[in-house]
Amino acid sequence: MLDYLIRGATVVDGTGARPIVTDVGVKDGRVAVVGSVDESAATILDAAGLVLSPGFIDSHTHFDAQLVWDGLATPSNLHGVTTTVNGGCGFTLAPLRATDAPYMLPMFAAVEGMPPEALRAGVEQRWESFEEYLKVVEGTVAVNVAFYVGHSALRHYVMGDAALEREASAAEVGAMVELLHGGLEAGGLGFSTTLSHAHYDDIGRPVGSRLAGRDEMIALSKAVGEHEGTTISLAAQGASDRFSSDEFDLFLSMSVAAQRPLLWNQLLFHAGEQERVDFQLSLSKAAAKAGGQILAFFLPWDPPMLLSLNNARTQLRFLPGIGELLKLPYAERVEVLQDRSTRQRLAKEADSPAAGVQRPYAAFERYRIGTTFSPENEGLTGRLVGEVASERGDEPFSTLVDIALRDELRTEFWAARGGTDADWAARSEYFDDPNILFGGSDAGAHVDFRCGAAFTTSFMADVLRGRRFMSLEAAIHHITGRTADILNLRERGRIAEGFFADLVLFDPETIDSSTPETLCDLPAGAPRLVATSTGIARVLVNGVETVVDGVATGATPGSVLRSNQDTVTRPFQQN
Repeated sequence: MLDYLIRGATVVDGTGARPIVTDVGVKDGRVAVVGSVDESAATILDAAGLVLSPGFIDSHTHFDAQLVWDGLATPSNLHGVTTTVNGGCGFTLAPLRATDAPYMLPMFAAVEGMPPEALRAGVEQRWESFEEYLKVVEGTVAVNVAFYVGHSALRHYVMGDAALEREASAAEVGAMVELLHGGLEAGGLGFSTTLSHAHYDDIGRPVGSRLAGRDEMIALSKAVGEHEGTTISLAAQGASDRFSSDEFDLFLSMSVAAQRPLLWNQLLFHAGEQERVDFQLSLSKAAAKAGGQILAFFLPWDPPMLLSLNNARTQLRFLPGIGELLKLPYAERVEVLQDRSTRQRLAKEADSPAAGVQRPYAAFERYRIGTTFSPENEGLTGRLVGEVASERGDEPFSTLVDIALRDELRTEFWAARGGTDADWAARSEYFDDPNILFGGSDAGAHVDFRCGAAFTTSFMADVLRGRRFMSLEAAIHHITGRTADILNLRERGRIAEGFFADLVLFDPETIDSSTPETLCDLPAGAPRLVATSTGIARVLVNGVETVVDGVATGATPGSVLRSNQDTVTRPFQQN
């Protein structure tokens, strides 16, 4: 007898094949049969009219800290996600000595946008080594979880505060390599690092990995290649504009040294940026010729960003002029913003080539007004800044500033990076590029101004009922089977006999994400943005229901996915 039988679903199997209407039976945590089923089952579900796909794989998340107190991985679990890959950008909570936690936790909070009070209250450190951390998480999670071994953690463990001051000595590099081997032997999915100039610790110093020399990077990459089914993940400075020749050469050499895929975070563009995008993707072609493989994370969805002139951690900090403004004390910021000529200068600087890939955030007319706080702003919630500016006969940025000043700069504005039809048409030309990997949601991070966990359901809604730039089977293939293959995951990402029963059943007419709302549900009552899902009928992880009609069951059948045990090295698929 089967444990679970789903009858008459429209099955999209994760391979890119066209959907078929059939039955799927589950037994002992795996798919037992795909096809017409006559036998009985402990649970039988009529799924006529619903789509059954493999569980969604979110390939770049930061739940490392949250999982210590929230094994459900909320709210990703509600959006059909059955596997999260954590520890990107070199930021992990292991290896970690207790004496180093006073530095590492605030650093983690700063670079990944997590309330420090939540980390202080919620992270009870019961580990030191990477292996001990995995054991703490094992058996407590509702989704499958994999973890990179983070470069900043390795550097600080070996070098202490010197990791923030200089390159490592040969002996220190050797110690890091041995420590990395230990993490990979324990099951680390690979090695992650960052060279991005956006990554600073809580007092403004570059994080440790940004001081690493070439020899250190290559030595760590070679260590990755000595372990089965591993990858390298990194945040690149060149993602914000174009790779320098040094970056280009380093990343190519790292992938070749490891003989493993290198994934960089992340490819961003809007209409008119094709030349830069093609240059960035030329790195992949150069790697293929040299015998490596390099792919770019690419998020086919614009997460709505909650921005304000009172929050210095949002995307506004990357805009020239406005970034410097946000560093000023409140009183000075208000004084500067009251000058109309200064507003004009700030708007012009923000919308200049110097803004790079963040320039779309200078389209202030497309900002939608969120929560307001003063009687003078009553009735503005939900309106576009551009509409209000037209009524007032003023410029959009000046109008935005007037609204914010009346709210003591607390006004909330919603914006997306590239929301025009031209932007999406330009992006869609790259959806089938073999050198991109759909991902980069950052779920679990930057929780005060974005909710990346909504990536999967928002993407499905767009594919089915929005812009429809690709077929349903192609979209599902991107975030299931193809992602599993690139990450070298074993027997995940497909609906096939013998594969693990990670499944999501959804209504194609209603699948979507809600608008994120601020909830104070983190430890110490700290706030975060949370979006729920619609149209998710069931989520199964390893054959066990974890979500029923959009509500978590509380079950924790997820596994810690370990390299070698749960991965297999696959040959590069060069294009």
